[in-house]
Amino acid sequence: MKEKILESLQEAILNYDPTKAREWAVKSVEENIDPLEASNAMTEAIRVIGKKFGTGELFLPDLSGAAEAMEAAMPVINEAIANQSKEKPSIGTVVLGTVRGDIHDIGKKLVTTMLRTEGFEVIDVGVDCNSKEFVGEIEKHNANILAMSALMTTTASEQKKVIKTLEKRGLREKVSVLIGGAATSQDFADEIGADAYGPTATEAPVIARQLVEDQKSSN
Repeated sequence: MKEKILESLQEAILNYDPTKAREWAVKSVEENIDPLEASNAMTEAIRVIGKKFGTGELFLPDLSGAAEAMEAAMPVINEAIANQSKEKPSIGTVVLGTVRGDIHDIGKKLVTTMLRTEGFEVIDVGVDCNSKEFVGEIEKHNANILAMSALMTTTASEQKKVIKTLEKRGLREKVSVLIGGAATSQDFADEIGADAYGPTATEAPVIARQLVEDQKSSN
């Protein structure tokens, strides 16, 4: 029974079906399946989608559909983990959002899902976020990574303003900055003093892991 439920949970994500994903997540809880096992099953499914996206076998709508299914099931599993007083190991804490003047949300949501899948705690501050909001959440959650997205060239410069604010508040040395979005590039990241550039959602967890490792080695 357990294997069937976990397989069905994975299939729901692979088939981009949020309704079924939530239903099978609920079923796993009802059958007293370890919620960490259910979480791992979903993680494997989203990794399959991510790898196929990375090789060009799948496209953005596929990645978005899988992320939507994952997001539908995760609250059920996370609640079960909390109720059992189990701790999901966290790699690090990421404050993530789209910069001021930009209301694009799809890419940010995908990055949020991919980071959470790989074990990061993600504080999603939403869209159209200014420096004060980013810094406030970093201080509140003692985050070690800030991830900012900008889709439009007219808003990309906001990322530099946020970095400057971090410097003024004495937080820059404590927080690694990862930028992404269509309006950004590695050259732009170098120009504004960001620590890393993520060209796709699937690469975000790999880059974030490296940033955490770099922080540990420098301490």
